[in-house]
Formats: sequence, C-alpha cells, structure tokens
Amino acid sequence: MAVIEKRKTKEGQISYRVKIRLKGYPIQHGTFKNITKAKHWAAQIETSIREGRHFKNQNSKKVTMGDVIDKYTIEILPRKPKSFKKQKSQLLWWKAQIGSFLLSDISTAIISEQRNKLLEGITSRKNKRSSATVIRYLAALSHVFTIAIKEWNLLEISPIKNLSRLKEPKGRIRFLNEEERKRLLEQCKKSKNPYLFSIVVLAISTGMRQGEILNLSWKDVDFNNNRIILHETKNGERRIVPLTGLAFKLLLELFKKRNLNSYFLFPSSDLIKPIYIRTFWEKTIKDAKIENFRFHDLRHTAASYLAMGKASLSEIAEILGHKTLAMVKRYSHFSEKHTINVVAKMNDIIFEEEKLKDVNCM
Repeated sequence: MAVIEKRKTKEGQISYRVKIRLKGYPIQHGTFKNITKAKHWAAQIETSIREGRHFKNQNSKKVTMGDVIDKYTIEILPRKPKSFKKQKSQLLWWKAQIGSFLLSDISTAIISEQRNKLLEGITSRKNKRSSATVIRYLAALSHVFTIAIKEWNLLEISPIKNLSRLKEPKGRIRFLNEEERKRLLEQCKKSKNPYLFSIVVLAISTGMRQGEILNLSWKDVDFNNNRIILHETKNGERRIVPLTGLAFKLLLELFKKRNLNSYFLFPSSDLIKPIYIRTFWEKTIKDAKIENFRFHDLRHTAASYLAMGKASLSEIAEILGHKTLAMVKRYSHFSEKHTINVVAKMNDIIFEEEKLKDVNCM
C-alpha cells in the first residue's frame, strides 16, 4: 500500500515522498516534485513487486537461468543424495524451458506459464502429471532461487513467492482386501522371479518401502532378536523393524541358500546390485486381476492391517518410520471401533461406583 506525504521546505518548495509497504517485502521510498509522477511511480513499483519483477540486482543480469541451475546441480544437489536423481531430472526440465532467460527476466508470470505446461503435459508413461508431481517440480526450482538469494547474492526476492499454490491432494489409501491378498500371494508364488513372494510378504508384514526392502543386506537382519535394522531411511533416521511370522521364516530360508558373493538379500544376476522387480510386479498384479494398485500400496496395506489389529496411531507411526502422526491419521477410521471400545471400557471403570449407587436407590 502506497502512502504519499506532501512536504514543504523552509524555502517554500513542495515535494512528495512516497512510501510503499507490502507484506513480506522491504519498504520502498521515493521523492518527487510532482504529485502525478509520485502516483505513477507508486503504481509501477507496486505492480512490479506483485509480479516479482522489482527486486533485481546487477548480478542477476549477468547470468542465465541455465547457469544458475548448473551451478546448483554441481554445488548443492550432491548434498541431497536421496533426492539427487529425481531433482536433477526436474531441474533439467526447468533448464530446457527457461534456461535461456536471464535470471533478471524470470518473473512470476513466466513460472506460472511453465507450471501450467507441467500440469497439462503427458509423462513418459502416458499419464497426465498430478498436482502433487507439479508441486515437487516447483519445490525443486524454489530451492534454486532460495540458494541464489541467500548464498550467491543473485536475487532479493524469489519469483515463486507470489505464485498461487496448488492444492496438495489428500493422501491416497488403497489396500488389499482379503481376496486380493490371497490372489496376489498366489501369483507371486508363480512368478519367474524367485524373490517376489518373499519381497511382497516382507512388505505387507513390515510396511517397509520398496527401496528399503530391495537394498537390504544380510548385516541388516538380526535373526536372534527378530528384527531388521534400517540404517538409511527416507527421513534420515535409523529404524528398527520387527521381523516375525512368515516373513521371518522366508528370510531364514533365503539366508541358508544365500550366495556368499553378494551381501544383498535380493541380488540381481550380477550379484552387485539389488534385483529389478518392476516387470515381474506389473505382470503379477495383472495376473492376479488387481486394479489400481502400486507396490507402495503394500505399505498402506500393512498400516491398515495394523490399525484393524488395534495398533495405536503412535505405534503405526513408529513401525512405518513417520516422525509425526499426521501421515498415519488417514488410517484412524480402521481403528474407530477399537477406540469406541476403549472409551466404553474407561467409562465402565470410572463410573462403576455411580452405577452401584443407582442400583441401591432402586
């Protein structure tokens, strides 16, 4: 919002001081001899700030967006090993679209146009990108601008700052019902992949992610204490996973037959990397006649079964490795009946005395 103050010197000269305050931006000042010029300047500055064009410095006029993305990829991205591959691909997309622009010319309008192109685009798997995917693309680019501002002194304000946010879709919950589970496991046994059955059983019984399972080495498995120790997880924290029942028996059999030349539980034919299961998995799902189901949904299946088995949300969060309860609240409806029973039991205990009084009064 612009405020214009009329000022008069001792000599009688008139000037107009403009002060522009917009939330989240430094105050802008300007002084003019003419009220018309003062109003015109205020309108221009307010518009350019809202469009992300105002806060430029000379450095931003010397480099292209492609130069900045390259610098980020070399200096910053290696610090993020878990997201390196995916974010590099996302940043290469941005470089192809806006890499030729000078950094000083990148505006909110340009980012908005490219965001819409992402939303309308078709992936290599012939699907439209979800809003969640586009949000990840924007997040990757946003951090490039953050580093350009804080560490490289190339910008003062990110052009993404004023971009309207896409709505994050609600977390998907797809889990196997009893019939689907039976069909899936039966087809896994028939798979040409000798490990697929064990991998799927492990996923359902532990809720581990696909990457966590495939990258397991024998040193991670503690048969004596019925547990798996995950040293590298998505949230960066060490996690203990209980290993019991059929999953325990299957891994024990694999251990007895393991190839001593590989430390992976599920090695590929060359023994130096984990096995690739995507082709086998997709065929198995198709043969089992299970629709709209991804490998990651086995994790949802495990969580849903835990909730139906009366596990608390905090217990589910600990098993799955979530830092907060926000991610597991989606499973709360599976344990509603159990919750009602818990409350009923509590009421029976604390109001037992009152019940006895009522009986005695009759």
